[in-house]
Amino acid sequence: MRVTIDATSALLRSAGVKNYTYHWVRHLRQQANGDQIRAFPYLGDLGPLDHEVSTLTRGQTLPRLALLYFVNLPGNPAIRWVLEDCDVFHASNQVRHAPRRVKLTATIYDLTCRLLPQLHTEANVRADASFDEEIVAHADGLIAISENTRQDAIRLLGVAPDRIETIYPGITEEYFDAKATPRDRPYALYVGTIEPRKNLDTLLDAWSQTKPGLRSEFDLLIAGPAGWASEKTMARVEQEAVYMGYVPEAKLPGLIAGATAFVYPSLYEGFGFPPAQAMAAGAPVLTSNNSCLPEIVGDAALLADPNSASEIKDALARLLESESLRAQLAARGRERARLYRWDRCAKQSLQFFHKIAGK
Repeated sequence: MRVTIDATSALLRSAGVKNYTYHWVRHLRQQANGDQIRAFPYLGDLGPLDHEVSTLTRGQTLPRLALLYFVNLPGNPAIRWVLEDCDVFHASNQVRHAPRRVKLTATIYDLTCRLLPQLHTEANVRADASFDEEIVAHADGLIAISENTRQDAIRLLGVAPDRIETIYPGITEEYFDAKATPRDRPYALYVGTIEPRKNLDTLLDAWSQTKPGLRSEFDLLIAGPAGWASEKTMARVEQEAVYMGYVPEAKLPGLIAGATAFVYPSLYEGFGFPPAQAMAAGAPVLTSNNSCLPEIVGDAALLADPNSASEIKDALARLLESESLRAQLAARGRERARLYRWDRCAKQSLQFFHKIAGK
């Protein structure tokens, strides 16, 4: 079986999708056992993961992006030539036209562009709408990264239940083995892009309402790059918290493992890599009670209404004030995180591809 996966995100500035694609392709290749796992556009070794830049050199990246532009030209049959000897093509929203001569699959990450379009750029909303029309509607099979995302796809896109399968992503071993990076003061931690969907303003409101004694004892650390519509939020982050900017992937496990509490008040997630990684690293988690997040964390985290600064404040105070609660959640979190392993994801994905290919 020959599977080609659109791994264009490895060449772009990207967070969750890039993380998923990068580790997924590597683990699929490790478990292929005679199957061929190719990465479009002609990606061999994916190089080191960096969410801010391409995993390849500039000289390697530019011609591959040019090829993507070329195959996306209206009426251009080039994608058929690229996939001529392929059994399954797993598309992303970077390929604008579905190939017709191979089995077509795709991963649905979340439906936020349909549910909460105000939290995305117009370009993202258009890209997802095109993906739904050109790829999802014609796919022979689909992967959802959580059951919540699967149910959203069935409800919002009209996907037949037997055409979409839930396969959870994984967490890398570095998080399970993480040792805390020492810092001068204990801290609560948020990790993620600073953009409207991540709800940092409500977190900062909650932090400002937290007891002065706790704020004098603990820092609020915010780690992540600036995203879209983030100017006002960034000004608050830099003034009201300790802003670390983008933290390289290799340094994240130690930073997360050292957190007294990990706080992730997102307004909607398809899977939620940061809280899952925090559980693996043994950090007590506080996250939102919406979308897939209760499904992913189970009973191993505190949940709060992300629209309520008061609820977030109260839950955060419970964590910071109770060592026994933190220990209990950390133990549950490590156990819960074992559900999310890349080897398991790769094995289930290969079974999915064999089913689709009929081989």
